[in-house]
Amino acid sequence: MSIVTVQLGQCGNQIGHEVFNALCSDIRGTHGLCSKKENESYHDSCKERFFCEEESGVPVARAVLVDMEPKVISQTLSMAARSGHWKYNHQSHFCQKQGSGNNWANGYSVHGPRHKESIMNLVQREAEKCDRLGGFFTIMSMAGGTGSGLGAFVTQCLRDAFPTSFILNHVIWPYGTGEVIVQNYNSVLTLSHLYQSSDALLVHENDVIHQICAQLMNIKQISFRDVNQVIAHQLGSVFQPTHTAGGGSDYSRNPLGDLMETLVPHPEFKMLGLRNIPQMPENSLAYSTFSWPGLIKHLRQMLIANAKMEEGIDWQVRPPHPGCSIPSSHSTNKPLHFNTSIANLVILRGKDVHSVDLGSFRDPSLYTSWLNPQDAFNAWKTPRAFNKYEKSAALVSNSQFLLKPLDGIVGKAWNMFASKAYIHQYTKFGIQEEDFLDCFTTLEQVISSYTNL
Repeated sequence: MSIVTVQLGQCGNQIGHEVFNALCSDIRGTHGLCSKKENESYHDSCKERFFCEEESGVPVARAVLVDMEPKVISQTLSMAARSGHWKYNHQSHFCQKQGSGNNWANGYSVHGPRHKESIMNLVQREAEKCDRLGGFFTIMSMAGGTGSGLGAFVTQCLRDAFPTSFILNHVIWPYGTGEVIVQNYNSVLTLSHLYQSSDALLVHENDVIHQICAQLMNIKQISFRDVNQVIAHQLGSVFQPTHTAGGGSDYSRNPLGDLMETLVPHPEFKMLGLRNIPQMPENSLAYSTFSWPGLIKHLRQMLIANAKMEEGIDWQVRPPHPGCSIPSSHSTNKPLHFNTSIANLVILRGKDVHSVDLGSFRDPSLYTSWLNPQDAFNAWKTPRAFNKYEKSAALVSNSQFLLKPLDGIVGKAWNMFASKAYIHQYTKFGIQEEDFLDCFTTLEQVISSYTNL
């Protein structure tokens, strides 16, 4: 099944470009760790998901590019074409001359309705090219105006136009000390609207990725491109083909559907976090060896201690002892800093994946009491290595990973709202104080649900 990617705003378009780059360089790589037949079926499966073939033989990304100013889109189109390995369809983009000025309301209430028909026509055309449409993957930032406001509007339009298709929103969480004064407002408005229309939100925090670039990648002067490449690598490690648990020898045909089925058992809980291991500069790979038990041990501790990366994990955090909590005091008996999960998916790629023991992820004490641990944990595997790593693992988790950042952003936005700061910038585009209050209510409910796991 094919996935149509919708890249929204400057951030969405730059990350989207890096994602297709990462996918393409991965399928062009000859890793030699799996049979020729395995490599070919991996190759075909990835192509079907993300690219359509042209007569010229150059793969064309199944993507729609949307921005309210032309600069980033024209750069993105030409960089892809120059690579010679893949390109965008030159008819699949929409841009205007004036941006959204970092104002969510401008993107949502003005640009959205004004350009709805043109944007949705492009999406429809892209969807019709798929033999079987698996769903939509949108990439957007929460802090600005176009990605967030227009992104939320377009997601609602996708839900209306394709009621049975899966929609996964990939959302970039702004830097804590971001340069957009109203980023907390924009984020609260974006998240609450996406919660109504999306199937799941996959979140990357800029601060975390920045830390990975500095500490694991040893990059001295970190650019947005460095950050975006780490994000693209992590996304590729989830979306490249794998064998699902009951899928037999074929690659999974419906990646978005499988992801939702595995990780989103209840519509109240749809915030997904992503962790990868190992991550290191390419020139260090030759000198590094990894064992599966070591990688799995680190990944599990990253999960329960809510560690952002494999350096600086708090090894003191332990799961609670079974039987020590009764459901009514369930949350109070959890050790401090313990990260409770609803559902987890581990994706293993590379050498000897089929002999890996994942029993430690099936421990019932990691999960909330209302879901059977057999249903709460899944593993996908492929013997084909990803992006030059001989062995690599990704963890997609529906857990309390994002509770603290969410609480922080809602708190900051509420403090500004209580003193009516900058509200007039939104009301002039038709977003009223009641709309803000509705959004706060939605997110307070999400925070409360995740807190009480």
